[in-house]
Amino acid sequence: MGLAELPLHGGRAPRWLFRRMVRLARPIVTLVVEEYGTAELLRRLADPFWFQALSLVLGYDWHSSGTTTVTTAVLREVLADGELGVMVAGGKGRASRRAPEEIRVGGELLGLSDSKIEELIRSSRLSAKVDNAALQDGFSLYHHAIFFDSSGRWTVVQQGMMPERRLARRYHWYGPSVGSFVREPHFGIASDAPPGRALNMVALESEGARRASVDAAREGPRILSSAPREQRLLSEYFGERVLRMPWKVNWDALRRLYEFQPRNYEELLGIRGVGPATVRALAYIAEVVYGEEPSWRDPVKFSFALGGKDGVPRPINLKTYEETITFMEELVSDALGKEVKEKFRNLFKRINIYYTIKNNSF
Repeated sequence: MGLAELPLHGGRAPRWLFRRMVRLARPIVTLVVEEYGTAELLRRLADPFWFQALSLVLGYDWHSSGTTTVTTAVLREVLADGELGVMVAGGKGRASRRAPEEIRVGGELLGLSDSKIEELIRSSRLSAKVDNAALQDGFSLYHHAIFFDSSGRWTVVQQGMMPERRLARRYHWYGPSVGSFVREPHFGIASDAPPGRALNMVALESEGARRASVDAAREGPRILSSAPREQRLLSEYFGERVLRMPWKVNWDALRRLYEFQPRNYEELLGIRGVGPATVRALAYIAEVVYGEEPSWRDPVKFSFALGGKDGVPRPINLKTYEETITFMEELVSDALGKEVKEKFRNLFKRINIYYTIKNNSF
């Protein structure tokens, strides 16, 4: 499973830094695609540790919320023309809502079929719905980006914020590893904060609660009328775990669920209007009426090259930064000799072997 918790920072990346981040990211991403293919680039972006390391190599903050939004914006610039076979849709705030139309445009550019484009749109929408409604950890999504290649493989990197604690949390998905959108769907985990309490309807332990939620939705008015209407704590029944029946429930969404008759929790979650309150209401009914308890497990488990914007671990040295960009650009453009390039490739392979062993050790 994959999350990263980061201090919530405001402001923008300095223009002088953003331009250089784009210039340095371009040869790095090009090398990964040329050496390992687009599938490997997507897999690495789905790893919270690698994504964080990429941001740090490019000189951004070592631990701020901008690590996600700025690095994603940099990658959008690098991948915008589709020449590397990977596109990005979505982004921060309002840009996240443009993901479906951008998937269509990018999909056509990459030569994807209509069915694969629609599947990508569904994956984008469901992954966002899961992290905003099915996993209720106190973080509200404000950034959603989906990376996809010419074979229809995808990675989602999205981020939520908890303003009262000034924290952001990043969620990573890797399409080829998602067997189900509602059963442990995330790809890795990294967090510098201890896990908290969360209503986790995508945990393995919530299987019974998911089935019971679907049953409750299919039963409709009869089963809903048997649920207590007052705000009561489930701690009366189940000790310290607390789940409250929401004061406000989207009854239109519940009516649509009843009319649609979802066959499983994934279909239930995909219905428009099914949000956090509806998920909580059905989880409440699943536990009180059916005795199926949801999971309360919060699904939570760097490197420096050129310094960082905030001066951690040291200020950025522009001369070194420019020299690094020049070296990487020449490496990609074949300006360097074959022997030097071969040494660099061998270094990449050794790093990749270590990286693979490290990942398999979790």
